[in-house]
Amino acid sequence: MSEKKQIKIQLVKSLIGRLPKHRETAKGLGLFKVNQTVFLEDTPSIRGMIEKIKYLLKIEDN
Repeated sequence: MSEKKQIKIQLVKSLIGRLPKHRETAKGLGLFKVNQTVFLEDTPSIRGMIEKIKYLLKIEDN
């Protein structure tokens, strides 16, 4: 079996004062607090969510 590729995503800016859709996108990625890090599968839907709020994130490919 091939191992699924993962992405390391860290929220580096606060969600305070952001658009409600951007807050919901961060919540959908599992990010609630500043400097919180999550590992997610590299799928087109996750990439789309990252693209929407990339100004709030730090992204590393693993």
